[in-house]
Amino acid sequence: MASDLTLTDSRVEAAMQLVDRREFLEPERRKFASNDAPIAIGYEQTTSQPSLVAWMLEQLAIRPRMRVLEVGTGCGYVTALLSQLGAQVFSVEILAPLSERAAQTLKRLEVPNVQLRVGDGYAGWAEHAPYDAIIVTAGAARVPQPLIDQLARGGKLLAPIGTPDAMELMLVERDRAGVISERAILPVRFVPLTGVAAEADRSRR
Repeated sequence: MASDLTLTDSRVEAAMQLVDRREFLEPERRKFASNDAPIAIGYEQTTSQPSLVAWMLEQLAIRPRMRVLEVGTGCGYVTALLSQLGAQVFSVEILAPLSERAAQTLKRLEVPNVQLRVGDGYAGWAEHAPYDAIIVTAGAARVPQPLIDQLARGGKLLAPIGTPDAMELMLVERDRAGVISERAILPVRFVPLTGVAAEADRSRR
């Protein structure tokens, strides 16, 4: 993955300073919080390196009152960053223990405007669609069609797409006329998206 993920949005930089990554890690891993690297959070999952997270948030151009879907709550770190940027966040996590831990952390830190759900993120969260931005923090064989369907006009979706050995961050945009475009913008490495639909997608490759 590219190492020079330069930021130009001061709001994202401020959010990264205000949200303490240590608060979202288990005690034995907090000593690694300042490292610009992924950190294990249990259940074979990781929280992504901060520079990549910040860069992804900048690409999505998160602004106050935007409705944002997060696929993969994980430890809740990105969820908190989205909230700090003023978004209304709807976050889906397939692993109930991780979702419960994130819920407890977010509640303890009094993070506002966040709703969490345990479920298969491949299917999104249709009840609250359409979304101005969708961020996917696990890799898939292709961009999940349900997520594209839930993207608002003028909205952006970021998802790591490909195989574990050849994955790229894909930017999907729906213009004001409703036309969808996709383009790869960065080679990356993420843990795989899980769930029935994601497994079926991989088997069709």
